[in-house]
Amino acid sequence: MSVDSGINRPAPVDITRHAHLSGVFAPQRDEVWVDRLEVIGQIPADLQGRYLRNGPNPRFDPIGSYVYPLDGDSMVHSLSISEGEAAYTNRFVRTPMVLAEEAAGHAIWSGITDGYTPSAEEVGSELAGTMRELPDINVVRHGGRLLAMAESDRPYRLDPTDLSTLGRDSCDGAMEVGSTAHPKIDPTTGEMIVFNYAFERPYLTWSVVGPDGRTVRPPTGVDGVDSTLMIHDMALTSRYVVLFLCPLVFDLAAAMAGGSILDWRPDDGTRIALVPRDGSPVRWLHGDPFWVWHFGNAFDNPDGTVTVDYVEWSYPGGFAEIADPSVASLVRAVLHPDSGRIAKTVVSDRNMEFPRVDDRLLTRDHHVVASVGQVDRAPEATDGLLFHDMDRGTERSWDPGVAVGEPIHMPGDDHDYWGAYGTDPTDLTSAFYILSADDPAAGPLATIRMPIRVPAGLHGVWLAD
Repeated sequence: MSVDSGINRPAPVDITRHAHLSGVFAPQRDEVWVDRLEVIGQIPADLQGRYLRNGPNPRFDPIGSYVYPLDGDSMVHSLSISEGEAAYTNRFVRTPMVLAEEAAGHAIWSGITDGYTPSAEEVGSELAGTMRELPDINVVRHGGRLLAMAESDRPYRLDPTDLSTLGRDSCDGAMEVGSTAHPKIDPTTGEMIVFNYAFERPYLTWSVVGPDGRTVRPPTGVDGVDSTLMIHDMALTSRYVVLFLCPLVFDLAAAMAGGSILDWRPDDGTRIALVPRDGSPVRWLHGDPFWVWHFGNAFDNPDGTVTVDYVEWSYPGGFAEIADPSVASLVRAVLHPDSGRIAKTVVSDRNMEFPRVDDRLLTRDHHVVASVGQVDRAPEATDGLLFHDMDRGTERSWDPGVAVGEPIHMPGDDHDYWGAYGTDPTDLTSAFYILSADDPAAGPLATIRMPIRVPAGLHGVWLAD
């Protein structure tokens, strides 16, 4: 895609009027390190570890445009829990763009949909004509690396002690062509499976990193893909890499003509690729169009079928001109590789997102899926945490009365817990809530007061000590 580079700098974005740059989404510019945080209740004595969470957080007020969650610099938040006490720190991921803007004292790169890039006179020849790097979606630890993950790009490696930026990393070549923000780590083999979409053939690749951090399989094309589709997340079983190819197509010609870079084409339907991890041919299934941002988990069944739990949207909101609003539901799909049949069951019809399971159960039957969604269906209500028992078909919920983020499962020595950040929209104070996994609807065992506001963000990981 051609870009406009030169002196015609876009105008600043009015962050006070932008829904994703104000209120609970407002950027946090302070970096702090605070020990002995205030705790209401009691942190379980058997819970020891650290919760890391990433999210878009512009270092300076944006120029041109700001499309959430595609734009925004990365800020990683760390909450350490040990012996009943908690400490917090946060750091920007300092890409070359962030460093250049910090030297200038203002934003230089515009939003990714603007097509504007800075000139050599402004940023030097190495950065001239570049787009902003955005490792702001997820954070992953594997093979001795702590990685801030981007959408279809190489991640940035962080120092695990203080979250300082060490530089871009290809994971021994497995991410040389890039990676989406949602690799999956098989807790049985220790392997990390990566996938990536690109604008050139083979359009869609997958690769494998061994538990020692070395490449086991280099980027390998997925046969049967003939265009560039946006695929944000994946699922993993012991046998398959599970990829849902929903019909959201990158259209570079339309973008260069001033249109949208993403085009929703429901007539194409949704295709599902079951990519055997042993390298044998891809198994394809075809179904009606729908959209998926995030998966909960998947696992193989004894009869050869595959069960997948995910949040299904009728279409990707913001990328299609459809009068009816896009609606979501938690779906359990059973995929039949031999016949191509897709059998779906709607588990919950509440609008929800960020489905998570106990990460120790990835590739296996997980029983419980937690998500963020509508506890109270009133339009003005804030979201709460939903806990879906997939075996019993039951649902429990906890409504904190604040804007709550993605849940994270935290195993303790004796018991299991769920945690999440939340920010009160009235006074913009933030807290981290710890719930018992046995009875999350009972409310928090501990509420940890954050020393600064933690902006509403995206994905994270629990690192048990």
